[in-house]
Amino acid sequence: MTLLFGLLLCYAATVTVVFVLLPARPRTLLSKGASSRPEDGPGSIALRFTARLEKVLRQRNYSGALSRAIEQAGLTMSAAEFVVFAGVGTILLAGLASSAGGLLLALAALLAGPFIARLVLRFLASRRRTAFADQLDETLQLLAGGLRAGHSLLRAIDAAAEESEAPTSEEFARIINETRLGRDIGEALDDAAIRMRSLDFSWVAQAIAIHREVGGNLADVLDQVGHTIRERNQIRGQVRSLSAEGRISALVLMVLPFALGGILVVISPGYMDPLVQHPVGLAMIAVSVVLLVIGGVWLRKVVSFRF
Repeated sequence: MTLLFGLLLCYAATVTVVFVLLPARPRTLLSKGASSRPEDGPGSIALRFTARLEKVLRQRNYSGALSRAIEQAGLTMSAAEFVVFAGVGTILLAGLASSAGGLLLALAALLAGPFIARLVLRFLASRRRTAFADQLDETLQLLAGGLRAGHSLLRAIDAAAEESEAPTSEEFARIINETRLGRDIGEALDDAAIRMRSLDFSWVAQAIAIHREVGGNLADVLDQVGHTIRERNQIRGQVRSLSAEGRISALVLMVLPFALGGILVVISPGYMDPLVQHPVGLAMIAVSVVLLVIGGVWLRKVVSFRF
């Protein structure tokens, strides 16, 4: 228990060094505009701690990038709140690992906690972008229908935001709010395409920009773009079906060493001790990690297709 407490203190010291002593990141407009939330009560320790942490993140210019990643993941929390949740989750994970596998596993959990939190953000953002891409065909049909009904482009986008599901409704509502604040609709559409990393939606933004320059029937143009997107989605679905076996094999091969190691540590705690106490065992672990990373990158390239 004393060793675990010492590890937690070291973890807290590392976090302090990262956010307080290291050089600040270059300031961005998002980090300059990030502001802390007001406290609901002067006696709330949690709120005061969160506000203080958000101030530190803003001073070190970590708030902007983290807030942008949280926003892309579709979470409704500030950067400081996410750091608090990630820290608490890491400590709980280290406690469980210490009780299950001892000091080494607890140390691994402390080191892996921040990376797991980052992976969670990336997973949520990827799932949100996939949902946006899947809804794009129906969204274009709503836009084309609104234009044929006589609505303006902004009114058609507003109607699509009201009738669509998240994340399309959220992104379109943001586009409308930005245009109401005076931003050009073309820039708002381009930023939405960049934010969602959607090549298909960037085509929609380009089609709308071209229509604003030369005129024409925008509803027919959106129908043609929607037809192209449907064909691309069909090809994408076929590719995912054909590569499903490879992706599952890659997942099993990546998870299997950790799963077997965890099972051995639980059912036979002393069985893995020679592997982590002898220099040859440590060298084997290092070589295995390198080979695992190389194999993971290779398998990812094999099952990933760009078209």
